[in-house]
Amino acid sequence: FHAEGCGPCKMVSPILKSLKEEMGVSIKLIKIDVDKNQEIAAKYQIRGLPTLMIFKEGKLLWRQSGVVPIENLRAEVNKYL
Repeated sequence: FHAEGCGPCKMVSPILKSLKEEMGVSIKLIKIDVDKNQEIAAKYQIRGLPTLMIFKEGKLLWRQSGVVPIENLRAEVNKYL
């Protein structure tokens, strides 16, 4: 979850892009703009931006707000592959 004017969101974007390049089709990234999708942001009680989440088969397995270093994010994703 992100917003256009969010500085930390802009910092996490290249991290996510690099992770996607590394992991290829093993993962699917979805960016949700909280300003354009207020209903889903409310559903997941998004309070801080960016908020990263890992889902598998529709089930929320992990979530964290803020900028996450690629090493930490890679480790979390690998736990659920």
